[in-house]
Amino acid sequence: MKFQSFLSDILNGYVTYRKASGRDSIGYLLNVRLFDRYCARQYPQAKELSQAMVDEWCKKKDTESTNSCISRIYPVLSFLRYANTRGLINVNIPVAPRSTPRTYIPHAFTVKELQFFFHSCDSINSKYGLIGKIQKITVPIFFRLLYSSGMRTIEARLLRKEDVNMGNGVISIKHSKGNNPHFVVLHEAMLDLIKRYDVAVSEMIPDRIFFFPTSSNKGYPESWVSRNFRKYWYENNEARATAYELRHHYAVENINCWIGQGLATHMRLLSLSKSMGHSSVESTKYYYSLVPGLSEIIENTTGDMFNQIIPNLQDDEENYQ
Repeated sequence: MKFQSFLSDILNGYVTYRKASGRDSIGYLLNVRLFDRYCARQYPQAKELSQAMVDEWCKKKDTESTNSCISRIYPVLSFLRYANTRGLINVNIPVAPRSTPRTYIPHAFTVKELQFFFHSCDSINSKYGLIGKIQKITVPIFFRLLYSSGMRTIEARLLRKEDVNMGNGVISIKHSKGNNPHFVVLHEAMLDLIKRYDVAVSEMIPDRIFFFPTSSNKGYPESWVSRNFRKYWYENNEARATAYELRHHYAVENINCWIGQGLATHMRLLSLSKSMGHSSVESTKYYYSLVPGLSEIIENTTGDMFNQIIPNLQDDEENYQ
């Protein structure tokens, strides 16, 4: 990542620091690069960072929402804290605006929709050449892995070959949101598909680094995920949906299975939380609001224990992604 402003040396040091910490999120660093471009464009003669530069960048634009503003400036605030504590700059860190609650409700997949989608994934007309061959075998397995494991799209994209244990079906997630490594245990049927995919793709890319490699032996960008999901989803479905919502579906389907299976809810919730890589079980509890009627069922069954299991979601909404 190349920088252009007078902050180039400090920014390069920051990138190295984040990578060494296992937090080299491309999206995160892209926002930092935007700040660098702003400094180079608006202050081409500047030699050091001023408070006015920082305040102007962090000011909410008329064209953006509060949450969009937070997404844009928060990576820069992190950089400023890094540089300030090391004496590389001397500015006051602006306070980020408070996020506003979102009313986003993930798409509730139907069985027929999923059948149509995976049928489309399985019916790819492969182009000639290595790219087409890899595409034909990768798309069906990649999206089935998201569907059956609840993995984040970034976790699947950056998954390395060495992190998938073919013997016991355990996947070690090292590149995750919030630098939160965790483990995912595959269903037997998914493990069988993964093994067959591994053999097939290894013949095409013998020395691959990523479990899902491109023809140039690199990991896929996020645009590949969204582009292919849209392409094969809308072949036979009309409802709006995204690849990430397969993760929501996984959580809700698991929670639905708990109904009528006793009161060992907390242990199941803890296991689900660990498997999905949530930083705390509180984040996982948010999914209870997505399961119609489940909270009432648990409340009737557990009585006074209900409030110790399920939080008041309106007062304690967590980021569940």
